[in-house]
Amino acid sequence: MTAVAYWRALDRFSGIVADHPDRAAVIYPDGSAATGLPEYRQLTYAELDAWTDVIAEKLTAAGVARGTRTIVLVTPGPEMYAVLYGLFKIGAVPVLIDPGMGLRKMLRCLQAVDAEAFIGVPQAQMLRILLRPLFRRVRLAVTVGGPRFLPGPKLADWGREPVAVQSNRVPAPDDDPLLIAYTTGSTGPAKAVVLTHGNIGAMVDQVDAVRERVAPGTSLITAPVAGILELLLGSRCVLPPLIPSRVGATDPAHVVDAVNRFGVRTMFASPAVLIPLLQHVRESGARLATLHSIYSGGAPVPDWCVAGLRQVLREDVRVYAGYGATEALPISTIESREFLEGLTERAQHGEGVCVGRTALHVRARIVPITDEPLPTWADVPAREADSVTAGADVLRIGELVVAGPNVSTRYVWPESANATGKIADGDTVWHRTGDLAWIDEQERIWFCGRKSQCVHSASGPMFTVQAEQVFNALPGVARTALVGVGPRGAQLPVLCVELEQHADRSVVYASLLHRRAEFDITTPISQFLFHPGFPVDIRHNAKIGREKLAPWAARQLRSKEVS
Repeated sequence: MTAVAYWRALDRFSGIVADHPDRAAVIYPDGSAATGLPEYRQLTYAELDAWTDVIAEKLTAAGVARGTRTIVLVTPGPEMYAVLYGLFKIGAVPVLIDPGMGLRKMLRCLQAVDAEAFIGVPQAQMLRILLRPLFRRVRLAVTVGGPRFLPGPKLADWGREPVAVQSNRVPAPDDDPLLIAYTTGSTGPAKAVVLTHGNIGAMVDQVDAVRERVAPGTSLITAPVAGILELLLGSRCVLPPLIPSRVGATDPAHVVDAVNRFGVRTMFASPAVLIPLLQHVRESGARLATLHSIYSGGAPVPDWCVAGLRQVLREDVRVYAGYGATEALPISTIESREFLEGLTERAQHGEGVCVGRTALHVRARIVPITDEPLPTWADVPAREADSVTAGADVLRIGELVVAGPNVSTRYVWPESANATGKIADGDTVWHRTGDLAWIDEQERIWFCGRKSQCVHSASGPMFTVQAEQVFNALPGVARTALVGVGPRGAQLPVLCVELEQHADRSVVYASLLHRRAEFDITTPISQFLFHPGFPVDIRHNAKIGREKLAPWAARQLRSKEVS
C-alpha cells in the first residue's frame, strides 16, 4: 500500500460512480406492502456520490476538517452510509458505537472519544443535550430524521445536490485514521479501535480475494462495516429490515424475500440470522436460487447449521465461516466442505472449533497464556503453552496473536489497552486477540474460547468452547456454556445448558453425565444447570454472555444448598 491508499479507495468509489452511475448502491426498506412484506427504495451510486458531496460541503463550512472526530449514532440505512462517506471525503474521522451496549457503557465511550462533532438520530441528540457536560467539546450537532424541534442543523434540510464538488483533497498517509470503531464490550471494557486508511484498503482487498476476484453483484448486508467495504467493491447493497440491537429477531421471510426479489448473490450474516433462516427454508420450502455465497461471523456457526445450509442450498453455493474481531477483520475463513470433512467430529472430541486459515497477508502465532503486558516480542516467554489431551493428540493451546495490513495497531481509549493488547516486533505490531487457540500442521486455527472466560479449576485451566463442543452435538441440547463459580484457581466448572424446544430434561441430563465421562477435558465439570435462554452480545446476537451466566450459576448453586 502507498501513502495515497486512502484516496485510491475513494477514487475506486468514484470510478464505480463514473462507470455505473445508475447502479443501485443501497436498496433499503421503506414501509410495508399489503402482503406484509417490506417495500424498498433505492439510491444509485450517482445519487449517493452527490449526497455525500453535499454532506462534505456542509460539514466543511461548519468547521469539520481532516482529523475531526465525529460521533455517528445513526440507524443503518442510506443516511448512515451517506454520512460516513461524506466524512471520509473530507478526512474527518467517524466514531461508530453500538447503542445496544447499554446506556452507561455507551456514555463512557462517547465521553472518552472526545469528539468535536455529533451526527445522530433524535434520541441520541436528546441524550447529548440532557448530558451536555459530557460533550463539552462538541461544537456541531446534526440531527438525522425525526421531529424538527431539536436545535441545530438537520440532515434533511441540506438536500442532496451539491453546490460545488470538493476538488482540493489532500492525500492522507496510509496510517492516518479513517474511522474509530468501538468493540462491543461483551467480554470486557469496550475499547476504541483505530482503523486506518490502510486497514480498510486491505479489508477490501481481502474480501475481494476470498471471492476469487469475482464481481460481487448484489449483496445482502446485516452489518454496517460490511456495507462500507461492499460499496468500495461496487456492490448493490440490500439492507433487509432489522433492529441493530436485535439482529436475531430479523424475520427470515424478509431475508428470503430480499434475496429473491433483488437477485442477491452474496450474503453476510451472523449465526443469529442464519439459524432462523435455515429453519424457515426447511419449513416453507423456499428457494434461494440466486445465492452463490454466504459469509458468517460474530460467533462460531454450529456445525449442524452449516450442514443444514448445505442441504437446502444449491450444490455449488459456498458457505464460509469467518473469524475476526473489531481490531482484525477478517482473521481467517473456512469453507463448509472442508469444515464438514471430519473437522466437526474433531471439535466434538474436544479439539476446539476450526476457523480456517488466515486471510490474505495475515500472519498468526500462538503465545503463552498470560495477562501481563508483552511490550515487545523479546518479552514473549519461551513457548510452553498449556496442553490438554484430546484422544491421541496433545494440543498446544495459547493466546492467538495476529499481524497484517488489516490489523489495527492501536487504541484511542483506554490507553492502557495498547500496553496489554499489542506486541511490538520491529516495524510489525502484533495484536493480542484475547482468544485461546492452537494452530495445526495445515496452518488452520482452532478456536478454544476467550482468555477472560477461561475456567481456573483446581485441576487446571478449562477452555470454554473446547469443552462445550463435546456436549453441543447431544440430542436435545441447543447450546452450552462453561462457567466457573468460586475463586480463581479453585473454581467449580459448571456447564449451563440451553435445551431445544420439547426436549426431555431428564433424558438430556443422563446424556450429559454419560458424555462427561468420555473425555478427560470434561470430567472436572461438577454441575449441569439448565437455563431458559442464554444472554448474548448486542452486535451479533450470537456470542454467549458467560460473564452474566457465571453469577446466575452461583445463585443457582447457593439455592440448591439452602434447599
